[in-house]
Amino acid sequence: MKITEEQYKLALDRVEELLPQVDDSTPLSDTKAVELKMMSDIVIEYEKEHFPIEKPTVAQLIAAGLQEQKLTQKELALELGVSTTRVNDFVSGKSEPNLRIAGRICQILKIRPAAMLML
Repeated sequence: MKITEEQYKLALDRVEELLPQVDDSTPLSDTKAVELKMMSDIVIEYEKEHFPIEKPTVAQLIAAGLQEQKLTQKELALELGVSTTRVNDFVSGKSEPNLRIAGRICQILKIRPAAMLML
């Protein structure tokens, strides 16, 4: 079923009305919980089609991980036992790490392996 912009806006408004009325203790069979789920599904479907979110690249994940862990490319290279140039290639997107190196990068930068594998 194709969701129109008008239906999306109505569902979004209704979600905002229902959110304060439904919490984790609300039974799933409660009419407001059921309606919230239905309206949320409409919003999600519309947004998937009209506002897709791009998945980050391996390079973006590594760059963000370096920033979050406050590490330099040189420090990561030392931890990995590779050259700084090699790490720079990963960060710039010129090349991607093999599975073994990717696993180590995930450990060092505290990146969920699934995030890197889903790319």
